[in-house]
Amino acid sequence: MELMHTAHVPAGAGPFPTILALHGFGASAHDLLGIAPLVGQVVPGDEVLFLCPQGPVVLEPAPGQRAYAWFPLSEGREIEPAALVGARGVLEGFVEDALERYPIDPERLVVMGFSQGGVMAYDLALGRPERFCALIALSTWLPDLIRDGLQPDEARAELATLLIHGTEDPMVAFENGKEARATLQSFGIEPAWGEYEMGHEIHQNALRDLLGWLAQGPFARGGGEPSIG
Repeated sequence: MELMHTAHVPAGAGPFPTILALHGFGASAHDLLGIAPLVGQVVPGDEVLFLCPQGPVVLEPAPGQRAYAWFPLSEGREIEPAALVGARGVLEGFVEDALERYPIDPERLVVMGFSQGGVMAYDLALGRPERFCALIALSTWLPDLIRDGLQPDEARAELATLLIHGTEDPMVAFENGKEARATLQSFGIEPAWGEYEMGHEIHQNALRDLLGWLAQGPFARGGGEPSIG
């Protein structure tokens, strides 16, 4: 597999419901892995496989330190189209390899992203909605570069979607999350929405609602209409 990654793989043959978790700018493959054991506690009758690939762009925030990103990011969060296409291709290849290597239930594959990882989650899920059963976008934004390439699509409209954002987020403004919600609604997607008094983070109330949403819908046997709160 091309990308370095961390994985929480349950014992047994599977196939297992799976979360593809994409970290934010300046983090690493270890950043979201701590959520994995918590997800396994709330999904009735199932363990959950958790995959956390690491972005291919290497950053050096300080001498001797390394962090990672999915694409270079300017102060205005402008994204070069070629950089987005490159990151998308690497991640799509990772998903294909993961489906061969790990005991993933392809019918219950969720893509979840935080901040810049949320941009990639939007790109993957909205571009190929038939691949994923759900999309979770955390403290992120939906760039025009992705939005402008979309057309109304039945599979996209049926994609279970959860958006979570902090009202005090100093990195990605709360309004960016609300704008993403309105954009998705214009394409026929009615996302579950959670807003919390928090900054650029996933605090315990947001995590509680995220886990409950997964247990109700995307990972529930027989499906269901997930909600939060």
